[in-house]
Amino acid sequence: MGAESALSYECGTGDVRLIGETIGDLFDRIASADPGREALIVSHQGIRWTYRELAERVGVFARGLMALGVERGDRVGIWSPNWAEWVVTQFATAKIGAVLVNVNPAYRTHELEYALRQSACSVLIIAPPFKSSDYAGLLGQVVPEMAWSRPGNIHSETVPALHTVVTFGDQEVVGALTWPQVLDLAAGVSSEQLAARQESLQFDDPINIQYTSGTTGFPKGATLSHHSILNNGFLTGEREVLTADDRICIPVPFYHCFGMVLGNLAAVTHGATMVVPSQVFDPLETLETVAAERCTALYGVPTMFIAELGHERFTEFDLSSLRTGIMAGAPCPVEVMKQVQDEMHMREVTIAYGMTETSPVSFQTTIDDPLEKQVETVGRVHPHVECKIVDPETGRTVPRGETGELFTRGYLVMLGYWENPEATDLAIDAARWMHSGDLAAMDDEGYVRIVGRVKDMIIRGGENVYPREIEEFLYTHPKVSDVQVIGVPDDKYGEEIMAWVILKPGETADADEMREFCSGRITHFKIPRYWKFVDDFPMTVTGKVQKSLMREQAVAELGG
Repeated sequence: MGAESALSYECGTGDVRLIGETIGDLFDRIASADPGREALIVSHQGIRWTYRELAERVGVFARGLMALGVERGDRVGIWSPNWAEWVVTQFATAKIGAVLVNVNPAYRTHELEYALRQSACSVLIIAPPFKSSDYAGLLGQVVPEMAWSRPGNIHSETVPALHTVVTFGDQEVVGALTWPQVLDLAAGVSSEQLAARQESLQFDDPINIQYTSGTTGFPKGATLSHHSILNNGFLTGEREVLTADDRICIPVPFYHCFGMVLGNLAAVTHGATMVVPSQVFDPLETLETVAAERCTALYGVPTMFIAELGHERFTEFDLSSLRTGIMAGAPCPVEVMKQVQDEMHMREVTIAYGMTETSPVSFQTTIDDPLEKQVETVGRVHPHVECKIVDPETGRTVPRGETGELFTRGYLVMLGYWENPEATDLAIDAARWMHSGDLAAMDDEGYVRIVGRVKDMIIRGGENVYPREIEEFLYTHPKVSDVQVIGVPDDKYGEEIMAWVILKPGETADADEMREFCSGRITHFKIPRYWKFVDDFPMTVTGKVQKSLMREQAVAELGG
């Protein structure tokens, strides 16, 4: 091993070239190549469209948006769970060069106002009410002027750029246009005008803004280009060995990269079929859809797979059509991975890692990686991507096997945070390395293991403790279903270790039993001092555990 290879640096190589097209051009090429193939199935809407039918709907809606006055570079927001209209909007905005602003369906008035104002959204598309989210009602609180505005002519004091709201589904809202009305407007724009607009676009243009949920302050709008998300979807699908015959079940949200890039763009770049089981994740509806539609790929975070495997009706469904998929967003316990491969037939499931700011995937396992690599690492760096692991104190690249902060560089790095150069400069350095904030270690083969967040690392009495290591050990306890480890303030050691545990159904345990299980099996200073038994963890909409909220709650309960 030479001096260079001894350092934690890798450059991903591959046999496939990057795609040098806009999303609209790629979509048209794929749709015309096999127009009769099923493109989009949305179970909860009863929709089943071929590529020809999807392309027709995308084209009409794109012309409708142009008729509303949407220009290249204008921001068009969508605030919705997973509907067919979301997919149509994604490709229609790409064809006309409008920047799609993904608004988190869980947002309430304060966050909504910020996202619309910060992005200067001119058009907002909203879904019908769903569960506790009345999108039109919440928007009316932010933009009360809708109540006396003509559709398409809103003048809002709080969100001055917004002039048009479009609704879909079975709803009519005062001051808003309906989806069919926008389709009717398309008659005023010719196909030639749409083609001319599409031809004027460049693949490096910004096309998508995704607001990241920061732990402090307001969310930041990661701005992604055609080039970054189109190629990331394509290369992620390549690691799954997708073909036009694949049918991808997408229960993860479209507003997040997992749904719209790894789901929709991975499918379309391979001419595969997008299958949407429900508006938001539901384990039963996902299982029903996989079986009914003979899906070959399934996506989710580990908690979703755990919910599917643990469902009381799990054994009723024939999942034998499944082959591959993506598990991402959090580490996968080894026992869960074994069940996914054996009981769900996903022998070729891949683990993916990344961040919204990198479009999102930078690392992924391959379909033939051994089990230990799938559960202990996030795979190797993607083609056309560089990575290095850096000592956070010195900024120097660390030797292989040592822990540091993970940096990535390449086509996948965002253009920046929308209208926020200060935050951009903190995230992307002068050499265009994206700083992940994740602690990682690289082995001699180039596989990377994520140890935790830089800010999640626990320093107990001068010892660096990585929560992931303790979590992996505690997963081996036969009564444990899920576990999260956090650090809490301590006067003597600086920080102490706390474990939150979800037990398997019907099981009981206490702190003494857990400590006894740890004793003699992990280093004494890694044994949690505090134990909390819970039914669930605080989660984001995308299924990520919110350790910051756990810490706040723990500090309040412990009186720290």
